[in-house]
Order: sequence, then structure tokens, then C-alpha cells
Amino acid sequence: MQPIQTRLAAAVAFALIAAPTFAQQASSTDTTKASTLDTVIVTGTHVTNRTVAESQSPIDIVTPEALQATGTTELATALSRALPSLNFPRPALVDGTSGIRPAQLRGLSPDQVLVLVNGKRYHTSAAINLNGSIGRGASAVDLNSIPVSAIERVEVLRDGASAQYGSDAIAGVINIVLKGAGQGGSLGVNYGEYSKGDGEQFQLSGDTGVSFADGRGRVHLAGQVGSQDPTNRSGAYAGSTPNTGNFPGVGEKAFVIGDPDVHAGAVSANGSFDFTDRITGYATALASNRDIDSYAFYRSPNHSNQGALIAQFYPDGYVPVINQYSKDRSLVAGLKGATDGGFTWDVSYNYGYNKVDYATRNTLNYDLGTDSPTRFHDGALEYTQNILNADFTQPLEWGLAYPVTLSFGAEYREEKWNQSPGEAASYYGGGAQGFPGFSAENAVHADRHNYAVYAGLEADFTDKFSAGLTGRWEDYSDFGSKASGKLSARYAFTDKIALRATVSNGFRAPSLAQQSYQSISSIISDGVFYQSGTFPASSAAAQALGSKPLKAETSTSYSMGLVLQPIDRLSLTVDAYQIEIDDRILLSSNVSLSGNTQAQALLSSLGLSGVNSFRYFTNAADTRTRGVDVVGTYSIPFAASALDLTASYSYGKTEVQHLDASPSALTDLGITTSLVARDEVGRLEDSFPKDKTILGGTWHSDRWSLGLTGTRYGSFTVRNSTTAARDQSFNAKWLVDVTASYKPTSQWTLTLGADNVLDTYPDRNIYANSTSGVFPYSNYSPFGFNGAYVYGKIGYTW
Repeated sequence: MQPIQTRLAAAVAFALIAAPTFAQQASSTDTTKASTLDTVIVTGTHVTNRTVAESQSPIDIVTPEALQATGTTELATALSRALPSLNFPRPALVDGTSGIRPAQLRGLSPDQVLVLVNGKRYHTSAAINLNGSIGRGASAVDLNSIPVSAIERVEVLRDGASAQYGSDAIAGVINIVLKGAGQGGSLGVNYGEYSKGDGEQFQLSGDTGVSFADGRGRVHLAGQVGSQDPTNRSGAYAGSTPNTGNFPGVGEKAFVIGDPDVHAGAVSANGSFDFTDRITGYATALASNRDIDSYAFYRSPNHSNQGALIAQFYPDGYVPVINQYSKDRSLVAGLKGATDGGFTWDVSYNYGYNKVDYATRNTLNYDLGTDSPTRFHDGALEYTQNILNADFTQPLEWGLAYPVTLSFGAEYREEKWNQSPGEAASYYGGGAQGFPGFSAENAVHADRHNYAVYAGLEADFTDKFSAGLTGRWEDYSDFGSKASGKLSARYAFTDKIALRATVSNGFRAPSLAQQSYQSISSIISDGVFYQSGTFPASSAAAQALGSKPLKAETSTSYSMGLVLQPIDRLSLTVDAYQIEIDDRILLSSNVSLSGNTQAQALLSSLGLSGVNSFRYFTNAADTRTRGVDVVGTYSIPFAASALDLTASYSYGKTEVQHLDASPSALTDLGITTSLVARDEVGRLEDSFPKDKTILGGTWHSDRWSLGLTGTRYGSFTVRNSTTAARDQSFNAKWLVDVTASYKPTSQWTLTLGADNVLDTYPDRNIYANSTSGVFPYSNYSPFGFNGAYVYGKIGYTW
């Protein structure tokens, strides 16, 4: 593996070599400027006319055309196709994570990236990822709750920004800017399916702008409804004990391993009203519902020695269906204004809410016998945020070439997280097969609040040099206060080359779900009951097993980059970075207590008899991430058309610098199993591609548009929890997407396309990791394992 310095040097060399090469191709008489770096941004700055090229931090602009350039109906998938630094795997058979999947930026945890909508903090999902997938232990934003039809553009700040925005902005910021014009609109229909004949997708979407009160008011409405059928890429069971345990008979294919079945709808309204020339009111509302069915392990006709009971319900065995009904609601309302002296103010209220109801159907609770229902309500998770925010800016005349922008503000945030029990039958005894319900004893009602103040200065000191300084202080009711700061600078040697750099520290507060989630599930194995517990770190049980109350993760980030515009229509940025994170919050491994009478007696004294395994959240690791991002664009004009070329590359390597040893409380109890096993360390370091390359070209004229994109996903390694002999590395893969659009009129657009047109799959799991052949592909594959997807679109705009 090349060191980061070598990769950065190679990237810079490529930039300097490519510039004259492209210059030879460009027309000497054409003066068209590349538009990518000229886009005015609103993320990471309080200067009103700052562009991408002038930004002191690396930032990407994802246009609505880029979001629509593939057949996907999911925002997270579309972003992963456009951004090499974003990873969005598609795991299956991991309970709730199969339906609400997290995305990661720069290889860090999904909850270490902050998501904004129109510059305001978007709420996280109530769900928490507890099983073996990327983002295990994280409670992150559900990007797919935001309708793509409502989006004007997406700004992705690839830099630490806690000093500017608060908790969670360690890896960066994704700011989703919604359409706000009071005119124009579109209607579209999208249909496609995979080459295997499954996974059929349909979506109807539309948006429109409306003006009123003689143009002083404007609102843009958007909505979409759609469905996605499940896919199944399971393999045939190839073990030696057919029709026992969780497996079907030899040669059968009873598991369902792939994308979930989804029915979704979302609406949005983004409006503003000019009360005077200086005062504007604004409001943004989003609402979405998603009904998601994912699948658990197949239960054979003799599962858990329950053949007689199962035969009365499911003679051929059964696959429990895990249903998640996710409701998202968001409302931001505020007033903003400006004075003749340039002073601006923005005061807003921000409400966010997510509730995930869990149900299991096509299942049984064996302990209820023949009286068992086949469908259970398993409980619900809820998250609510309420935020009051005030931001101010004031230009200061300090005798410099340009005014200095002073920004300052304050914020108050309340958060609530609830874990509600399911019906009694869902958790009685062993509970519902596939997803036992939350018991009444596991009910949680957690809340906290925090205050924050910040101040910053940003200025163009000369035509060549600009810099910014921001500081923030926050106080949380549950773990204390944190301060963060950021210093950034940019120097333009000429109008064709500039150097930019940042240094910052940041933090991420432990989520309420990480602090509060608890579950004690009864499990039956060979006719014997035992209990498995997930304990809050602050609980008596976890503390008896060595836990400590969670504290905030803290980070220190550095970045340095080049912005190159050597010729007309060519732009290139190269940014290297380092992110050090201390006290990363991890969900410990499942630690077995089987046969340990001393540990079981200790838990029994706390009212937890029969608990045979446990896990809890812990600040267990310090990590360092080093990487480089390269983004280039070039446009070649022709007489009546143009060819737009893009190339982007991201490399990042995370290393665990320190891992806490198992607490002495465990060793004193005779527990030798590591609290954080080697597979969890692998999730931090190796289970995602260290590099990703995207090469694309689009030729377009008045009537036609032809697109070709190649994406190379680098290799990754999945570690086994106990033995290195079962570690497996997966080779890098290229995926190719093609699309063709025709406009019979200026308003109609007809599109045919294929994602992964070459039908590429990841390497197959070795047999030892395939659950006797049933899991042919890894859940860590960065592009899933569904194969080629063919689609068509019809669009109408006005």
C-alpha cells in the first residue's frame, strides 16, 4: 500500500501534467469558463458570495442532473454514485439495518457526518444499527427519507465543521438545498428492474413553484410515491445436515437475501414571503412514510426441535418478515433580515421527528404453542428534536481591501428518544421468531438539552489571501461541555492556482440511543432458555461488567489542497487530510457468559437471572484517518453540442491507534473474551474500500444526451471475530453505467439506461463464510450484489 504522501504527490503531478495536455485539446479562441467552481455556496461560510473555487475548505456540488443520472430512486444511492468519498453498502438479513441503511463519508462512522436541509440540522433516525454491518452501533440520519424530487442541489463539505455547526460534523457536512423558486416544475415517472427479473422499481414524482401576493411570496411543492420489490441472491444450502437448524433441505433456496420490499411516499414544501424589502419569513416542511419489509433467517420444518408445532402453521418451514414503518416529519420556520449597514439576522425554530414501528409477521412464538399469533407488534423507537437558533453577521471595516465578516449566534436544542414495548406476546418467553419484541422492562424515555454559542471572523485580506477563524462552545445536560475551533486559509498564487488549508478540532456527542438502548431477549436453543442482554453503559448491570458512562468523541482534523484552473473549462482540486478521533464509541462484541457461574450469579443479584451473553456501548478506540480527494472536470464544446468530462478519486485509510483492553471487572470474573473483538476492529479499518474512482462523460445537444460512467470500487477485507484463517479480502471491481436521453420537444425527455450494465458482482464468499453456501456475497460490498439494473424514465418540465 502506498503511503499517503506518495499518493498526494502522484495526484499533484497528474494535475500539473494534465493541464498542458488539456490545453492542447482546447480551442484557443473559446473563452467559456468551467462552471463547477463558480457555483456560489452556502455551506461552511457566512460570506454571501463565496464560490466553490474560493472556499477555504473542500466542497462538492451535486446537481439535480447528477442525482437523476442513474435509475435509482434513493438519495443515498444517488449520492454514492456521484461522490467517491461516500460509501453506501446494501446489507441484508441484519434486522432493522436491512431497511434503514446508513451511509459513511471518508470511511468514518455514519453518525460522524452532519446532515443539513437548507442549512438547518436535520434529525437523525430513531433506529440504531446493532448487527454486523458498516455503521454497527451508529444512530444516523436516514438520507432516503428526503425526496429527490425536492432537491435543487447538494453541497458536501469534506472537512471537520463542529465549530460551525456543532456535534456530528467530524467527517464533514451534507447540506441538501431544496428547490425554492416560485415558478417552474416537473413531472416524471421512473420504472426498472434487475436483469434477474426481480427488484422491480416504480416511482412517480413531481414538483411545482407557485408565486403569490404580487410576487412577494413563493412556495415550491414536491412529492413522490414509489415502490421497490425485493431481490433475492441467496445460494442453495450445501451443508451435510439438511432440514435441521435454520437451513432448508439440500438444493432448496428458501432464504431471501437482498433488497427489502419498500412502499414509500414523501412530500415537501419550501417557501418564503417578503414582508418588507429587508425582512423575509421562510418555512420548510418535509414528511415521508416508508413501509419496509426485510427478511430473517429461514426456519426449517424442524427448527429448534419444534417440528410438530411448525407443521401446523408452516409445513415447509418459514421465513419471518420484519416490517418497519418509518415516519419522518420535519418543520423549519423563521425570519431573516438585513439592515442598510449590512447587518443580517436569522432566527428560526426547527422540529424533527422520526418513529420506527416494528412488526414481525409470517412467524411464531414457540412458547405460546398452538395459540401463537403469526403477526406481532414488536414495539417502536422514536426520536424528536426541537431547536431554537439565532445567527447574525456584520461586516466590519478594518481598513483592509475588503470588509471582514463577523458571524455569531446561539442555539438551544432539546432531544428525546423513546423505546416503547411491543405487545406481550411478542416478547413472551423466547419471543417472536426473527425479531423478538421490546419488553415492558426495556421501555426507555430519555431526554436531554444543550446550549451553544459561536463566533467567527472571515475575510479577504487581499485579492490573493483569505482566512477564517471560528470558535464554538456547547454544554450538554447529560455529559458536560465541549469547545471546538477552526482556522482556515486560502492563498491564490494566480487566478489559475490556489492553495487552501484548514485545522480544526471537533466532537460528537453520544446519541441518546447509544446511551439508552436496552434489550434483554429470551432465546431458546435445544430446548433451553437463556437471555442475551444489551445494557446501557450507565446501568448497574453494565457497570458491574466494567462499563463507564459514555463521553463525547473528540477529533482533530487537518487538510491542505490545491485548486487548479489552468485553462478555460478545466478545473481540478486535490485535497489531502488527516482526522484523528479519540474515544470512538463502539458497540462491544457479544460476550458469552455460558458456563461462567460467577458472572451469572453477579447479574442474578441485580435481578437478571439466566443472562448468558451481553454487550454495551463503550468509548473504546482512538483512530487516525489519512486520505486524499481529487476532483476534475473538463468541457469540450462543439458546434452544436458539448462533451462534459468528470474524474474523481478518493483514498482514505483508517488505523486504530489505541484500543482499550477489556476492563478488569471482566477478567476478575474469569471472562477472557475481548470486549471489542477483531471483526469490530476490521469494521473500523478494512471493511470498506480504501479507494474509489469515478470517471464519467456526457455528450449533449439540443435533442440528445448520452452518458457513460465507470466506477471502480477498491478492495476491502472482512475480518472474522475469532480467527484470522477466515478473514477474506475482496478484489476491486469496475461498474459501468450507461444512459441515453432524447427530447422530442423542449419540455419532454425520454430516457433509457442501465446501471451496472456489465452485470458485475462482488467476489463470492469463501465457503466457511457463506453459512453453508446460503450467503454467496458479502454484506460489506460497497455496491451491493444485485447485478445489472435496466430502467426507463419519462419527464416533463415547465
